[in-house]
Amino acid sequence: MKYFKILFILFIFITVKPFTSKGQHTLTIEISDLRNNNGQLMLAFYDDKEVKIKGISQAINGKKCIIVIENLKPGKYAFKYFHDENKNEKLDVNWIGIPKEGYGFSNNAKGSFGPPSFEKTILTVKENTTLKCTPSYF
Repeated sequence: MKYFKILFILFIFITVKPFTSKGQHTLTIEISDLRNNNGQLMLAFYDDKEVKIKGISQAINGKKCIIVIENLKPGKYAFKYFHDENKNEKLDVNWIGIPKEGYGFSNNAKGSFGPPSFEKTILTVKENTTLKCTPSYF
């Protein structure tokens, strides 16, 4: 009986695996025009319900950064990022709250007097996708 359970589980795994691996896509995020090569780029990646999926830190070369997120199911996602020039893992701001480091959002979304609404940052991934982003500096 135990032998048949193992065979059944193995059969299910082998037949279902090809269906679950289809539809996996890659999102490539190219962030250029960074002020310098200092520090790192910090990116937070979200699903469409504004739940953080992962946080990424990436080195900067040639005043740009390329982040590749693999194995994404088709769907809606969003991200925000900042140029962590001093590697303290937080967005530094001045005494009135204006960022001292570059920052940005998916779709190059902009807000007025604060960050853009989450809805403006949502992007749809249906296939392998490349997004080009440029940070804002004050």
